[in-house]
Amino acid sequence: MVCNYQRKTSRAQTPPDLIRKGIEDVINCGRSIRSVAVELNMTPMTLCRYIKRAKEQGSVQAVTFGYRPPMVVFNEQQEASLVKYLTTAANIYFGLSPKDVRILAYECASAFKVKMPQSWETNMCAGPDWFSAFLNNDLSIRTPEATSLSRATSFNRHNVNEFFTKLATVVERDNVGPYNIWNVDETGLSTVQKPRGIVALKGSKQVGSLTSGERGQHVTLCCAVSAAGNTVPPMFVFPRVKYYDHFVRDGPQGAIGVSYPSGWMTSDNFLVFLKHFTDHVKPTNDKSRLAYQH
Repeated sequence: MVCNYQRKTSRAQTPPDLIRKGIEDVINCGRSIRSVAVELNMTPMTLCRYIKRAKEQGSVQAVTFGYRPPMVVFNEQQEASLVKYLTTAANIYFGLSPKDVRILAYECASAFKVKMPQSWETNMCAGPDWFSAFLNNDLSIRTPEATSLSRATSFNRHNVNEFFTKLATVVERDNVGPYNIWNVDETGLSTVQKPRGIVALKGSKQVGSLTSGERGQHVTLCCAVSAAGNTVPPMFVFPRVKYYDHFVRDGPQGAIGVSYPSGWMTSDNFLVFLKHFTDHVKPTNDKSRLAYQH
């Protein structure tokens, strides 16, 4: 593959059939090269080159026109296998960077024993033009989200099937409907948000945006949502030793807060959230509530 070429002139636009007719007029009819070139709207030197090529090959029909096709390193099947490998690697959390993909392309070209540009062999990796064109195969450069090894290894077919089997057992046993199935999850927030992109003078060495601080603190947010879309007011875990009520001032209606020096959720604080949860959903012996946490 090569980069996309944009034509800058209108040259070489004469149809091949007209060029072949012009060559025959010069060779067979004795017309001058210049007069035929003017009729075909092409330079006399170009027509002369085609005439010389026709005489060497002994046939006007054997003359080829236009530019040579661009060099193609991999065929469609080889490119499809490379795309499949990269997609699989990204799905199992071991995606390759653009530099790694270029090195892999060179190694594949060496293994397939296909003809490659000399720059590939010199740099031992594919060129940036090839990589830009290769991204057209439904691929793009994405910023990956950090995923822990324990989370990645725990999310497998066995654990997922076991979870849904137990979930179906509890739902059938207690006759739990979607309004009584709750998903509890927690996420981390920063007190300093990343500034949005702004318009500034081109070439500026430093561009700033005012925030509440340069380095934020971690605040944990714990919330619950039912399968029917209902929500429970969230609970915040602030990175403080002592908690004060004004910490949640102007926050979501009914939200509560607790404190812990690191701002992370603890078992004691989670019990506080469970009490907050039961105060809103009000479970009874006759009406069970099913809550699960990621």
